[in-house]
Amino acid sequence: MSDVFMNTYGRLPVTFNRGEGAWLFDTAGKKYLDFTAGIAVNCLGHNYPPLVKAISEQAAKLCHVCNYYLSDVSVAFAEALIAACAGAGMKKLFLANSGAEANEGACKIARKYSLVKYGKGRHTIVTLRGSFHGRTITTLSATGQEHFHKDFGPYTEGFVFVPGGDIAALDKALDPKTVAGFMVEAVQGESGITPQSQEYLDAAAKICAERDILLMFDEIQTGVGRTGTFLACEGYGIKPDLVTLAKGLAGGIPAGAVLAGEKAADVFQRGDHGSTFGGNPVAGAAGLVVLETVTKPEFLKEIGRKGNKIAEAITGWKHPKVTAIRQKGLMIGVDLTIDAHPLLEAGIAQAQSGSPGLLMLTAGAKTLRFLPPFIISDAEIDQGLGLLKSLLD
Repeated sequence: MSDVFMNTYGRLPVTFNRGEGAWLFDTAGKKYLDFTAGIAVNCLGHNYPPLVKAISEQAAKLCHVCNYYLSDVSVAFAEALIAACAGAGMKKLFLANSGAEANEGACKIARKYSLVKYGKGRHTIVTLRGSFHGRTITTLSATGQEHFHKDFGPYTEGFVFVPGGDIAALDKALDPKTVAGFMVEAVQGESGITPQSQEYLDAAAKICAERDILLMFDEIQTGVGRTGTFLACEGYGIKPDLVTLAKGLAGGIPAGAVLAGEKAADVFQRGDHGSTFGGNPVAGAAGLVVLETVTKPEFLKEIGRKGNKIAEAITGWKHPKVTAIRQKGLMIGVDLTIDAHPLLEAGIAQAQSGSPGLLMLTAGAKTLRFLPPFIISDAEIDQGLGLLKSLLD
């Protein structure tokens, strides 16, 4: 392990140097089945041939151009992304680099929309307890988990948290005199893979529409097919005013986006926002491959089937250490009676004994989180489940 990095991560004792499909290989040549996909980033797995080809060819032509100008590939990517999100009512977008940056942009749009239309004082953004919206000062302010808030204050003011599922609390918090937007994850990822109910999101959409409060879906982790529809909001039949995307958007190349429906499409004007690397041509080339692959109905159907397969298998074990399973598409949370982190270490250690290792995530102290690449095969799922069961046993 190198000592030149700041001590920001609880890194596991392994260093990777290559990947192939759903597998990663360490510097000693040992192999690990990847149930993390880089926290939902490597949606097409590792070394996906069309993605490698597109990135290589674009890098040989044009890596970057300043946003005074357009590049052909960024235009193609933006148009394809809007087309992919047209069913959710999206009309225009801003290209960024990350989820936090995308969420910052969405907050700016909500506040400017409200300021221009209603004047000062209507700038609060409501989010849920247990939410996670990013690591910048403002997106930490929007994150409804207290343990993320220590040490870095003062924070950006104007954020209010409410409990998920409580329609009465949301109704009270969405005061049309003070609130500009409601930001929500259809499935909370970092706090345990917690889906919101249809009833709750329907109520939120209705209240926001009636009070002209922008409905903002943070789809950083749930978007790009992860829940079995291209956008999670589509699975709920909801058309938000704003959608944010990142993680799997370019299959492993940094990319993010803020998408706006009709109401918010023209809020940003010249000079209101910017991003040096947003709309990068290499990211655009990679994103086009992701969109071409993931938007196919049969591909999305397979994501749902594979997620159901994993959840049903674990449920069928009736394992005494498993207390609950929550799943939507290939987002799976498994609650345990024991601390989850030692299982991550044990999954790495498996590879030292000669068998493949298993790479997993946590989402809270006692929840395992699985976000496998979409291209994982049934045989690989069965192999990973076998490795998981041996660890639990």
